[in-house]
Amino acid sequence: MFEVKSTAGLSKTEVYRELTTQLDAVLTGERDGLANAANTAALLFAGLGDVNWAGFYFLRGGELVLGPFQGKVACVRLQLGRGVCGTAAQRRATVVVPDVEKFPGHVACDHASRSEIVVPLVAAGRLIGVLDVDSPSLARFDGTDTAGLEKVVQIFLSHSDLSSLAV
Repeated sequence: MFEVKSTAGLSKTEVYRELTTQLDAVLTGERDGLANAANTAALLFAGLGDVNWAGFYFLRGGELVLGPFQGKVACVRLQLGRGVCGTAAQRRATVVVPDVEKFPGHVACDHASRSEIVVPLVAAGRLIGVLDVDSPSLARFDGTDTAGLEKVVQIFLSHSDLSSLAV
């Protein structure tokens, strides 16, 4: 069994250093994409602080479909190009939204969410899905979160066989 080490009291940079080290250890030796997505979401939810949702959407049949997550019940299907997740997927670029109320076409799955960051999952030039993290605080995410979560995605992708999740 793996126990998540506390990140309380650490700077954001140190939090991501600790989380990426822990994530690499948790995923080493496991290739199942579903299991790895579940553990990645759980680690982020437990370790980031000030987040109310962390999880994945996978590209299936031309839309993003809910995958493993931590948080309240979520929207199951999201259109490419719509909302923060769909925009990040379409652009294949990380999208940081300081105030979701001001994002055109925002899809509110949890009305308590105030800010959001979405990192696309791209492997070998192919869009697989997105990692989505929400916070109940305005402007929770910044460049440190972008760099940290992009590293999380790299680790996740390098350890995971996602062929059955994204079709």
